[in-house]
Amino acid sequence: MSTSPTSGARAQLIEQLTEFRNDFYDCLGGWADALFELTDAALCAPGPVSSVPGLSLGPTFRRSHGSLYKALSKGEVDAGQVRELLVRYRPEAWPAVFAVDASTWERCDAETSPERGFYHSASKHSAGQPIVAGWSFQWVSQLNFAPDSWTAPVDAVRIPPSEDATTATVCQVKRVTEMLPADGEVPMFVFDAGYDPAGLTYGLAGTRAQVLVRLRSDRVFFTDPPERPERSGKAGRPRRHGRRFKLSDDKTAPLPDADVRVEDPRYGKVRVRAWHNLHPRLHCRGRWAGEGLPPVVRGSVIRVDVERLPKPSSRANNKVLWLWWSGPGEPDLELCLNAYLHRFDLEHTYRFAKNTLGWTTPSLRTPEQADRWTWLVLAGYTQLRIARGIVGDLRLPWERPRDPDKLTPGRARRGFPSLRAAIGTPANPPKSQKAGPGRPKGTCRPPRTRYPVIKKTA
Repeated sequence: MSTSPTSGARAQLIEQLTEFRNDFYDCLGGWADALFELTDAALCAPGPVSSVPGLSLGPTFRRSHGSLYKALSKGEVDAGQVRELLVRYRPEAWPAVFAVDASTWERCDAETSPERGFYHSASKHSAGQPIVAGWSFQWVSQLNFAPDSWTAPVDAVRIPPSEDATTATVCQVKRVTEMLPADGEVPMFVFDAGYDPAGLTYGLAGTRAQVLVRLRSDRVFFTDPPERPERSGKAGRPRRHGRRFKLSDDKTAPLPDADVRVEDPRYGKVRVRAWHNLHPRLHCRGRWAGEGLPPVVRGSVIRVDVERLPKPSSRANNKVLWLWWSGPGEPDLELCLNAYLHRFDLEHTYRFAKNTLGWTTPSLRTPEQADRWTWLVLAGYTQLRIARGIVGDLRLPWERPRDPDKLTPGRARRGFPSLRAAIGTPANPPKSQKAGPGRPKGTCRPPRTRYPVIKKTA
């Protein structure tokens, strides 16, 4: 039995969507009308966005196809204002849990595009190596513990290959934390393997934020050493590390400080244990190079044991998961478990943004143009999330009917054109329908500057 929203709730959602569109239009500077209609064209296209000039053929874009790339090249998007807008319209009923992950915009053959780097790719290879050349964008999205693929992106940043990824991540997390209400629950930021847990914990020390990072199973941690008596008579520096705890060796594990057992419909019986005040052994290299003595970064190590896996395979037979937690107070083990399990919802958001909204489709030359297009995609995805409960369900013949508030992003996008026609647009109509004069005859442009791909060294 489907449940449709009441007339009052529907009117409230329509008002919220209209206010968001008006506020987003105010975030745009030069070429604001073309940028806003470009966002609507991506949302109202009949299928996946496969060509940016092709978006000019739709009725929502009332300008010429040449103004599309001009808007991305010469337009202005106030990134700070857009960030505040996304945070202000985030769903308040969702938990304060945010997934952080990076995705690559492939630009392998764009030799005239600057600030490209080599990044890992699981599906494409270059010179026999699983790497691609392109730009790396890192999104921060609020997670929902409901069984769906919706997230709420609140921030995105492009990390150049010449910049340290951990430092950029710390700055991004601090920026998001400052925009969140200070009297609410402490936000948690979830990271997958590949991020530096000690670097994030050290950089976010004193910040009102929790950090949850996946650990490799071969990591080694230490407890605090016993205090040395004042008159022990021993010379030398006091010990910095106590008992050794190797994650892959159960014999070295001390007694856990917390132990929780829960039942999960997918994983069966789940046991979550935590050890507090552990720290890794850091060395004077990499991030800590040049320092006389590396700091002691303390946190909690969490172990998750499950009874079964949803889809057992040769690569996923390990039923043990290790996590690193740091932040104010002590970790909520059930919250940490749900937060990491739903971290993968951000992967669905990336897939929808790339395959349907065409996030990495445009052949843009400069990274600044990619930044503008990324903000348009985030604003478009947020409009679909707000309109999820009020758009019509234009399902295919083989699809089952769904409640309006349970539509997937793809099905919400099908009904968005009719809703957009009803609520209108804040963009101004074009001043002229006549084509421009084009490039004057006899002009010749010099060849563009070519940039090598930057390789990140150790």
